[in-house]
Amino acid sequence: MSTLKYWVQAARLRTLPLSISGIIVGTALAAYNGFFDWQVFTLAILTTISLQVLSNFANDYGDGVKGTDNEDRIGPQRALQSGNISSEAMLEVIKKNILICIILSFSLIYSAFGSKHLLYALAFFVIGLSSIYAAIRYTMGNNAYGYRGLGDVFVFLFFGLVSVIGSYVLYSKQIDHVTFLPACVLGFLSAAVLNLNNMRDIESDRKANKNTLVVKLGSSKAKKYHYFLIISAIILSFVFGILYYTSIFNLLFLIAYIPLFIHLKNVKNNTNPVHLDPELKKLALTTFLLAILLAIGHLL
Repeated sequence: MSTLKYWVQAARLRTLPLSISGIIVGTALAAYNGFFDWQVFTLAILTTISLQVLSNFANDYGDGVKGTDNEDRIGPQRALQSGNISSEAMLEVIKKNILICIILSFSLIYSAFGSKHLLYALAFFVIGLSSIYAAIRYTMGNNAYGYRGLGDVFVFLFFGLVSVIGSYVLYSKQIDHVTFLPACVLGFLSAAVLNLNNMRDIESDRKANKNTLVVKLGSSKAKKYHYFLIISAIILSFVFGILYYTSIFNLLFLIAYIPLFIHLKNVKNNTNPVHLDPELKKLALTTFLLAILLAIGHLL
């Protein structure tokens, strides 16, 4: 296998659909209200993807050098863990990826606001730097927030609120109440993906002193927390569909409830963390499906 394939594996391309879900929804809400720009959309997608890849590389590096990724880990083997990529090479690529994120963020901010909306530009400059910081510090460093049970908070914030509301503001230069419920929906579902990942890795994380929220709560309470995240997303999305109803197409996203309820049943009946691994991909893709259907339904 070539070195390029190892880097593609480390980039974890399967995580990209979830990362752009909020951009898609925020863009659809803006387009419905008469705000859209292809250049902003393209740059927003590229910036989000670059941040997600940065996060994946940083997580691989952080957990790898700390020894968290070891033979006890249930999920796919990471690049540093396998020895296919050295820690020095990964760190160098992380630095280059940070530069790419900064360039794309600046390009996006300038494309969206130019020199006419200075306050918004400054606000998004701070958001951009914060996003880069969050991508890196989940597992990297001596005080990584992922090791202190704060990952869920950051995921809800950046995959939900910042992604949906932020992308809407990029187009419209204003904040609109229509974005709040969808932002929370995607925030809850994205947090559920992370929670499921941590439920799968609870034993290896506990041994490595990675005190995720799941480790702090324990398996039983983590399941209840998972139900809360999924059910809250279902309720809030349904409320959104009713409040902003204009046609039956607005409720297309209800189709995504079917795999969500099946997922809840599978998690409820699960007794072996190993069997949660397939559910990760299903939940991430279901979240992406809901985002796509919500976006299309709102536009029709």
